Amino acid sequence: MYHLRLKGRHYEMGVKRGKIFNRGKISFPLQLDDFQLEHGKQSEAVLKMFFPEVCEEIRGVSDTIGADYLNFASWMLCMGCCMYNLENNIPVEIRGCTAFAYEKEGRLIYGRNNDLPPYLRDGSKSEIYDPKNGNRFNITTSSFINGEEGLNEHGLAAAMTFVMTDLKKIQAGFNSCFIVRYLLEKASNTEQAISLLKELPIASNCNILLADKGGRMAAAECTPSVKNIREAEKLNNGRIVCIVNSFTSDEMKPYNDGNGNDYESRKRYGVVMDSFSSGRIKDDYVETTKQLLRGDYGFMCQYDNDPDFETVWSSIFDLKSLAIYRAEGDPRREKFVKDNRLQHPYVHHGLLGLQGQIEGRQL
Repeated sequence: MYHLRLKGRHYEMGVKRGKIFNRGKISFPLQLDDFQLEHGKQSEAVLKMFFPEVCEEIRGVSDTIGADYLNFASWMLCMGCCMYNLENNIPVEIRGCTAFAYEKEGRLIYGRNNDLPPYLRDGSKSEIYDPKNGNRFNITTSSFINGEEGLNEHGLAAAMTFVMTDLKKIQAGFNSCFIVRYLLEKASNTEQAISLLKELPIASNCNILLADKGGRMAAAECTPSVKNIREAEKLNNGRIVCIVNSFTSDEMKPYNDGNGNDYESRKRYGVVMDSFSSGRIKDDYVETTKQLLRGDYGFMCQYDNDPDFETVWSSIFDLKSLAIYRAEGDPRREKFVKDNRLQHPYVHHGLLGLQGQIEGRQL
């Protein structure tokens, strides 16, 4: 996993990233069909309306690497939505993540396993953004500019999970990874994030988990036509909310289009909820959350029978202290290492504190 710091105006941050791509001789074969191109172009217009700054960042990259801006933006907006021809024309996108947040005895902890095809592991990134006129935040991503999860300086965590969508139902709008980026940069707490999210046009089915250091936690179950806010549940003298790769509320289950092709979503959701209701998560909350993510309490990351799928990273956020712990790979084999860049923005030490260590390396 690569670690990068970006600061300043959005276009300039895009130029910096583009220069890194050029030094690494990274190319982007943008293989989009007519449906994807049209979806991407319409979605770019929506993105520009709500989040023009990030469009400038994309333009900074495309200008620097010599790519057509609109095609490049279209490609990014198809990710996690309708990018069904990735990696030698995989017929469907496969993503199987689990994310949860809980409050107990005054602690507010977020956890996640990010489950993807292994070819995405080596290019994954954990980045610190300090944009002009926006929140400072950490975002973790298998792509760039957008991301799967993050935590900002106000103690707001935001995360997505992919939910399969019938192509006929997809509409122009934000994909789930741009939703995460937008909320981290613009919102200070869960209530504000929900308010912003309700106004966004959504491209395809997804779950968005939100949790803040004040204790408000919720899951937004989103489709292009409906958004449902699912509040945290009370369990074992605490509260918890969890998202997987399907909708779990009764009113949203009819919108699931995965037909069970969701990498054991129901089983993973049950393991998380049972771990809290049974009282396994206690005492040292960070340590027991690590055990949960490692699969010590049931199926979470044990994709051993599938060579084309694995947990590519695991994360734990302490929302009040802004401490981040991350296992860069399967958490059964990789140690969780503390990332203190969000806590101490001006201290540069250790592997995770080196400015620009990504530079000159292939992504």
